[in-house]
Amino acid sequence: MLNFVEVFDVMEVDPATGETVWTGVTGTRTALQRDGFAINPKAAAYCPIEWLDDRGYLDSELARQHPRPWSI
Repeated sequence: MLNFVEVFDVMEVDPATGETVWTGVTGTRTALQRDGFAINPKAAAYCPIEWLDDRGYLDSELARQHPRPWSI
């Protein structure tokens, strides 16, 4: 059985266009609050807890090591 955790993308505003751009970082609510990022609760996603590093951020290498029950 997989243990899922709520995660959020870290976004920033592009000063040239004013558009919101993903920074390439995704983490738990606790990690983002600890590191001073704002959280958009409407943009939550879920991932297996095994995919997170020790700081609470999604680690793409860890995600590749664990099988997924569906195709992403």
